[in-house]
Amino acid sequence: MDITPSHIPRSRGLLVFAALFAAPLFLPRLPASSPPKYPEYVLEGTELRTLPRSANGRDYMLYVALPYSYATEPNKKYPVVYVTDGYWAFTRMVGLYGSLWYDRVVPEFITVGLGYAGENLDYNTLRQWELSPVSMSIIHATGHAKEYLNALEREIVPFVEREYRADPRQRVIVGGSLGGLFTLYAMLTKPDLFNGYIAMSPSVGLGGDWIFKREAEFFASHQPLKGRLFMTVGGYESPDFVENVKRFNDRLLERKYPDLAYRFRIIDGERHGASNSEATNRGLRYVFEPIAPETGPKR
Repeated sequence: MDITPSHIPRSRGLLVFAALFAAPLFLPRLPASSPPKYPEYVLEGTELRTLPRSANGRDYMLYVALPYSYATEPNKKYPVVYVTDGYWAFTRMVGLYGSLWYDRVVPEFITVGLGYAGENLDYNTLRQWELSPVSMSIIHATGHAKEYLNALEREIVPFVEREYRADPRQRVIVGGSLGGLFTLYAMLTKPDLFNGYIAMSPSVGLGGDWIFKREAEFFASHQPLKGRLFMTVGGYESPDFVENVKRFNDRLLERKYPDLAYRFRIIDGERHGASNSEATNRGLRYVFEPIAPETGPKR
């Protein structure tokens, strides 16, 4: 059936007909509406503290999580857990804390994540300067763990114990990878600064087994080594890495430091990063076992 009006030529009518049906394709496009902006989640009971520039020229920032009773028990002092690589590890620590405290296998404690002040930071480069006790030949600006440990002892720990109700008798340091190596370095360099150590997948092979040589020097000095150490490695990490950590475990077992409570664990089925969650969980339980509200199975 021809629906073209009789006064319009057929060819022109077809053009009009096509234009009417195609018209929606040529309507101006409306600007897309912006997606709604929702509030971000904020971890309650946490603070960010920027420190004055350190004597070593670095700009440090602390991620602080306060225990649940901090506001209601003004006379109580708390252990402090210092965590290297706080920009990555802080939320993991805060997440684990609630479950561990609920199970009463750790005391309430203050968490301090160690980090850096500034915007758009390259954490990998910064941490390599800070956490490596020996120069890494393939990476520049490394080997400054001595300066970092001095900053912890003289600036960061005193700041925390001045600003918060921290118990100086209960200091724990936690680190993974280079942070795990730094944790062992701190234990063997300033053994009175901390009394709990969690070394997760420590890079003990760095610098041609440098930490083995440092341990031998420490052992020969006959200094007392007091505290509790929990060391781990992921079972699915590279074979060479696992073997290095196991060799360091053998070394510590051989020494039999009389005042050091020590436990080693291979985190089955985990690699370098994901093993840290279980390692932190188990490590906190171990280092705090003597002062935990409850230990062992629930009765």
